[in-house]
Amino acid sequence: MPNRSFPRRTLLLVALLAALVRPFVEPAAAADPKEVFTVVLLPDTQFYSEKYPDTYVQQTLWIRSRVKEDNLKFSIGLGDIVQNAKEEQEWKNANVAASHLDGVLPYSIVPGNHDLRAQDMGRSRDSSLFNKYFPVARYEGEKWYGGHMGETNDNNFCFFEGAGKKFLVLSLEFAPRNETLAWAAEVCRKHPKHNVIVATHSYLGLKARVPGPEKDYKLQGNGGDEMWDKFVRKEPNIFMVVCGHIGGVNMQVTKNDFGEPVIELLTDYQNLKNGGDGWLRTMKFVPAENKIYVTAWSPLLKEYNNDPKHTHTIDLDFAKLR
Repeated sequence: MPNRSFPRRTLLLVALLAALVRPFVEPAAAADPKEVFTVVLLPDTQFYSEKYPDTYVQQTLWIRSRVKEDNLKFSIGLGDIVQNAKEEQEWKNANVAASHLDGVLPYSIVPGNHDLRAQDMGRSRDSSLFNKYFPVARYEGEKWYGGHMGETNDNNFCFFEGAGKKFLVLSLEFAPRNETLAWAAEVCRKHPKHNVIVATHSYLGLKARVPGPEKDYKLQGNGGDEMWDKFVRKEPNIFMVVCGHIGGVNMQVTKNDFGEPVIELLTDYQNLKNGGDGWLRTMKFVPAENKIYVTAWSPLLKEYNNDPKHTHTIDLDFAKLR
């Protein structure tokens, strides 16, 4: 039988050639624990979708333009995307604006009360047009999209990373039902190493958390206090809740059941001129200072609101984040 062994020199040469042709993969850069990064809050765009679509577009184009310079990681929509849930043109306007973020920046969007069809002088759970223009299929191919509850995108969660930390944005329907809160709690517990930001349309008012929606909307669900008692305070990795709905701004910090602070932040400019004059807010996370710098900016007016209620600083101990 012929000898099929190869000389050692030949084997070494083959190995060297294989190494040379192997694709070079650059090692991932180590996460910088002092990385400064920014998250955008995009509140109540309802009047822009209805009457001032160019303002909505200016907002998302500005967000798009700041991705690199501000190290933007995520944009959080706070609900009431449109004014009239049944008017498809408003949804088309919102879709045009949101499209400027597609493929550029991870973002979440969640329905508010105006995004649900009216029923019996109240609101139904009909979010059909929301799910036509912002369906699961629009996001499920994105690596930052985590998942959703049931068949709709009314409740969803997304991911981003900053300063070497993992974050999860958990967006919940208007007046979340008990089963929604149970699902949300399960998401938190399945991701114990993520720092969770809860986004929902109605939660905090100008002086305190808002009550349940049954009286005004004839809709079974939970208000801010109920969300806090049933869900937020019980999940140790929730460190922030953001919302819109009530015209104005407010911020409070409340200790959860584990003695850790939860930042609760209201942002809504719909009561101002021209549907809100394009105001939005940015949250600049600065780990080296243990601060979040909250800024109010209008791409329409091209100015800041320096009122301490709108532009201020929040303490955040980054060493306690997961």
